Amino acid sequence: MKRFLTTAVLCLLPMTAQATALEEAPWAPRAAAYRLTLFLGNLDPMPWDKLENSWTTPVTGSARNVSAVSKMSKAEVDAVTSALGSQDRQALFVAATDVVKNGILRSLAAADDALGTANAAQEVARAETLYRAFADGIKAGDPAGFRTLGRAWLTLNSAVGSAGLSQSGAPEPDHTAFAAARAVIETYLQDNFTAASFAPRAKLTSVPETTLQTGVSVDVPVSLPPGSDIADQREFPRLILQFEEAGLDEADMPLVAYGDMLFDSPQIFGGPARDLGFTCSTCHNRSDVNRDFFIPGLSNHAGGMDVDGSFFAPMFNDRNDDHLDTPSLRGIRFTAPYGRDGREASLRDFTRNVIVTEFAGEEPTPFQLDALMAYMRQFDFLPNPQIDRAGNLTDLASDAAMRGEVLFNTPFDGLNGRACASCHTPERNFRDGQTYDIGTSEAPFEGGSATQFDTPTLRNVNFTAPYMHDGSIPTLAGVVDWFNDSKSLNLNVDERSDLTAYLEAIGDGEDPYQVFQGRESTFRLAFDELTTFASTLNTLIPMQDAENIALLVETVAPDLAADASVMINQAAKPDVYLLSAHLQAVGDASAAGNWADAATAWDMFKTLQSEINEGMY
Repeated sequence: MKRFLTTAVLCLLPMTAQATALEEAPWAPRAAAYRLTLFLGNLDPMPWDKLENSWTTPVTGSARNVSAVSKMSKAEVDAVTSALGSQDRQALFVAATDVVKNGILRSLAAADDALGTANAAQEVARAETLYRAFADGIKAGDPAGFRTLGRAWLTLNSAVGSAGLSQSGAPEPDHTAFAAARAVIETYLQDNFTAASFAPRAKLTSVPETTLQTGVSVDVPVSLPPGSDIADQREFPRLILQFEEAGLDEADMPLVAYGDMLFDSPQIFGGPARDLGFTCSTCHNRSDVNRDFFIPGLSNHAGGMDVDGSFFAPMFNDRNDDHLDTPSLRGIRFTAPYGRDGREASLRDFTRNVIVTEFAGEEPTPFQLDALMAYMRQFDFLPNPQIDRAGNLTDLASDAAMRGEVLFNTPFDGLNGRACASCHTPERNFRDGQTYDIGTSEAPFEGGSATQFDTPTLRNVNFTAPYMHDGSIPTLAGVVDWFNDSKSLNLNVDERSDLTAYLEAIGDGEDPYQVFQGRESTFRLAFDELTTFASTLNTLIPMQDAENIALLVETVAPDLAADASVMINQAAKPDVYLLSAHLQAVGDASAAGNWADAATAWDMFKTLQSEINEGMY
């Protein structure tokens, strides 16, 4: 992707709806297992094996590397185990809710017994980390109750007292205040999270039971489960764009710039993708691959997910757990057909399919698709001096790679008399535009046809691990071994090593990752990109295109403000907020049809940007 997604810490509530991805604070093991139960329990079909793992093994992203069951009583373990064994969704929800509620009550009781010692504060903190599992449901379903509970937690923290330094000067515990606050929390939990009285729930949420009993519809903000990672991968891919290599300025190419903005906008998707801040660049990081991307229940491993399940677009749920590895979009104008199975010959049709059928977005307008095509067709491969324009190795390649090139072009009986190069054709960017059944998928029924997958390019492949359509092989050496074994190529150890060296040579690329030094910071990159996106207002305002102005403002204004959190020059943050406010004023005026005011606000944006530009890093 091209945008930089900043990271921040959220202490209590789920991520907000913006393109800037936020890293949540670690979850307590029992709270993590509960939140995973809510998320996985709402998938169709339910992944019972993954639900069991969420309780019996440490959850990625937990505050402690221990399982939830290790912190539970025997009765709680038995109840959860029984529900998992019988695959009883409601029973699991009841048992999981009891685990969290009981844990809070036990910690509050322990804190009461330890008032005036350090242990009291620790037990209150443990209770709060468990309460976090219920918090968003309470806030959505009972805002007044949420505020009352918030005050009670503050009282508990101030009433615990402390042993102090050398037993002197310490605040005394306030037993009366602590007892009153504890009673507020315990009564609320008993009234609303005593799971035995829960009515069956069509959707598993942490909304209080008394609220649900009223029949009032409650919308709980969408959130991802603990262990999710949708922020940019830590190594930030370098983006190669044709026009930049030619020395052109994107601001002078409004259709490309608007497509760049759309590629980084959650507004083109439907819920829940839009609400979570998903963009094209969330998975396709700066035209390449976000290798850290992971969502428990949707991803079998980092770098991909099941894109046609029930979470993002239930209408198109194929009810199969079919994880797909995210493909790189480098050089995408050369890599038709599109989709791992080559289902779309047209990049335009495939892009529309991703927006509408995978992420439940509304039909994009022809202009929006034009803009996305104009931008994505600028993606190019990383330069690789080890191959020439025809795909042949240069004298910079190693001797092992040279020997591997011979093997790559050698016909094998196990490949029906073809060579590796027959499909990964060097002069065609190491691909042939065809699909094949190479034995990596099963037929859906006896006598049925197995899915065929398209021949992927091998250019820059060093940076797109893991490999195969489902990301099942972590290394290029593993890919060579798989073909050798499954196709009976009979390559010895040295030959496999040489063939791997060849793949690594043709799959290389210069300076694959963005380097940040001094004022060339992550924020500077984000600032330049966001202000370039905004430059399309020079075209959109005269056109009086309120629809696309609104989409731009909804994307860029909040991200400008959010990205300010990673500025090196913290003194300049107020200027960024003011710049964002000017952009919001453009959106407000255009929505009202006040085009003169929109133009004035846009002029104020450009003037301020020019004045503060040097301090933006």
